Amino acid sequence: MIKKYVLLKILILVLIPINGWSVDKECFPPEMIPDKLFPTIKLETSMGDIEVELNRMRAPISANNFLRYVLEGEYDGTIFHRVMPGFVVQGGGYTKDIEEKTLHENVLNESGNGLRNSTGTIAMARFDDPHSATRQFYFNMNNNTSLDPNSRSWGYTVFGDVISGMEVLEAIADLETGYSEDLDAEDVPVEPVLLIRASVKE
Repeated sequence: MIKKYVLLKILILVLIPINGWSVDKECFPPEMIPDKLFPTIKLETSMGDIEVELNRMRAPISANNFLRYVLEGEYDGTIFHRVMPGFVVQGGGYTKDIEEKTLHENVLNESGNGLRNSTGTIAMARFDDPHSATRQFYFNMNNNTSLDPNSRSWGYTVFGDVISGMEVLEAIADLETGYSEDLDAEDVPVEPVLLIRASVKE
């Protein structure tokens, strides 16, 4: 009787949506470049090159999602639209004309993977819904512990590390920013910083 009761509880927990959000198979992007567990991505920007190593061991969903956008050329010609010194440099969602780019399905939040929002890491941007990340990403310019998960809330998923070009990110973080009417947002670089091309490094 006890075993049946425990099994019933497990089934109920599995079937209840997380915060009203039901898990859908479309939220799990296909595995990209399966022979590379830690692929390196080169981001050629208008201020220099940045290289990041993705961690598919700890964040397979987020890393595959990012890789899919890279391989489709979807990050080419986008801008870094949110720059906050000592906090984050964010991009991946808009063209220089502030046109929103194509979105794939939302991806499952993996913030409990043990990776922290520490200086020099790359993570998924999202809305309040913990499972609302799509294509936008950000670089942590500080040890942003407030973005990590805790016992009361989901965090923001870290899925890789900067392995070169941190000085480029620091230069971007030092740029003059202001309010953008097109984005209706603060912290937008006055002079656009372009992500010219994103590619998988051989």
